[in-house]
Amino acid sequence: MARLSRLSLPDMPHHVLHRGNNRQTVFVDDEDFQHFSDLLRQLAQTHLVAVHAFVLMPNHFHLLITPQTEQGLPLLMQALGRAYVRYFNARHGRSGTLWEGRYRSTVVEPAEPLLQCIIYIDSNPQRAGLVAKAEDYPWSSCAHHLGAKPMAWLRDPAAFWALGNTPFAREARYAQMLAYGLSQRESGALTDAVQGGWAMGSADFVQSLQSKTVRRLHKKSAGRPRLVAPSGE
Repeated sequence: MARLSRLSLPDMPHHVLHRGNNRQTVFVDDEDFQHFSDLLRQLAQTHLVAVHAFVLMPNHFHLLITPQTEQGLPLLMQALGRAYVRYFNARHGRSGTLWEGRYRSTVVEPAEPLLQCIIYIDSNPQRAGLVAKAEDYPWSSCAHHLGAKPMAWLRDPAAFWALGNTPFAREARYAQMLAYGLSQRESGALTDAVQGGWAMGSADFVQSLQSKTVRRLHKKSAGRPRLVAPSGE
């Protein structure tokens, strides 16, 4: 079956996932994490991409980003992947591929689904059992969103600003949402969307996007098509 082309739309949020080849470790220690974080900050600015949320896990990473141009996302991912592989191979005395063949990405509705995506990304280390509290993980945007460790290079989206009229109100509301977490259905929908490249959002949102592209934006219905019985049977 042919792979669906990636969807990259300017001025729309995208959830991006990239894993190590065969799920191998891609961040060995703090120096690796820091180097990748620095590359992300620099290259996002170069390619006109706003970063809203991120998490760097030992063998993969998630981003929530909004490119200003149609090519912003692929150019960022290409530059980021190549620059980090050169660094990683040189530092760790290895050669060859590091990343799984293709990064995964999906467009996210810039409303409630976007906030769910931020929670999904920020809580990833906690769900994986790496930390007791999500904000204790140093290589994510969680502490930024809670106001504990502001990162000037991150860009809070409009949906996050709508959580309150002041930074304290927004951070307090986000802390409540983070503590409440996502339901299994919500978390599963976000995973399914980014893995399959399906647009994440309401039916109206997906329909509005579908009118702008011939690429299919939602999963086909499960099962075989129903057979219509001939007349008279």
